[in-house]
Amino acid sequence: MEALLLAIYSFFVWLIFIKFKWLPWNTRSQVIVAIIPIVGMAAMILLLNVVAPSSADVRVIKYVVQVVPQVRGRVIEVPITGNQYLRKGDVLFRIDPTPYELQVRMLEAQLANAEGGSRKLNEELNSARANKQAVSARIELARMRVRQYEELATTGAGDAFALQKAQADLKDLESQLAAAAAGESQVRERLLAQVDGDLAEVAQIKAQLQNARWELSQTTTFAPANGWAINLQLRPGSFAVPLPMSPALTFVEDAYQVIALYNQNELHQVASGDIVELTLRTMPGQIIKGTVDSIIWAQGQGQVPASGALPQTGTQPIPPGRFAVKFNVDEQYRDAFFAAGATGEAAIYTQHMKFLHVIRMVILRVGAKLNYIIPKLH
Repeated sequence: MEALLLAIYSFFVWLIFIKFKWLPWNTRSQVIVAIIPIVGMAAMILLLNVVAPSSADVRVIKYVVQVVPQVRGRVIEVPITGNQYLRKGDVLFRIDPTPYELQVRMLEAQLANAEGGSRKLNEELNSARANKQAVSARIELARMRVRQYEELATTGAGDAFALQKAQADLKDLESQLAAAAAGESQVRERLLAQVDGDLAEVAQIKAQLQNARWELSQTTTFAPANGWAINLQLRPGSFAVPLPMSPALTFVEDAYQVIALYNQNELHQVASGDIVELTLRTMPGQIIKGTVDSIIWAQGQGQVPASGALPQTGTQPIPPGRFAVKFNVDEQYRDAFFAAGATGEAAIYTQHMKFLHVIRMVILRVGAKLNYIIPKLH
């Protein structure tokens, strides 16, 4: 664009001073003719970098998911291939479910036994209550006999041995009543130890069974989103483990973000909603439109890690880091393919000096066309 403006300026200089000789071509005019483009180009570039800042470091970023299984086991099936486009919910791989199925069956049997024990406890409680009532009735009868023998003994007509035997029978029945009450209390306490309406033993086995069924469901791993399985090395026979340090495969999501990095003094006029145009080297000649989502006012130079040592300040100032600007791509480009890691150029058009924006637009479009050129011989 600068060369085009210089060419136009040179053409008019040639017309005025050489072709039609409207003005004299002397030393003064030559100096003026040389100074005007220098000052004009410098002012234009300086203003353009403020009101329409550009970046040659545009990046397309996609979320990368390290797929780690929730359970361990031998891989028996990998129905996908590397770099295959997948939909959310597609099967990525399956782990041998046999040990987890056996665990579920064992806990189901334990649950059946525990629930049978619960019914047995209820029966024991009913039996203890009935036994307690029966002993209570016998105690009332024994007390009546003791009173009768005591009355006879006071009149001298009673048998002392019969009174002693009746008293001994009463004490024995009272001991039986205490034992029956203790048995009933013990059964009642076991029945009162409940979680969500189930006995503690039953609730514990149910929780173990739910966990076992969940682990069984985790033997099949599904795609977390639309995207691609990249660098797929997993094969049937491999042993998968639930360790974050050892993912089974890498999954690149279809969703993406577009950011551009700008120098720190280029963004003071930029605001959310400003119009954006960008080009990508993977899409030569195409201008992609969007808006500014936000400026990420943070970078690594603004962080001091927690450490027992004092931070190193160095002998020289560190080079100023750049800040990232996040873009929103217009809906008409949502279905376009944005490759993870694609780079390009971008321009932000602020609300100031809009008449200068056309220069940046032309520069960006020329650069987009130049992306068709591949300058290599091999």
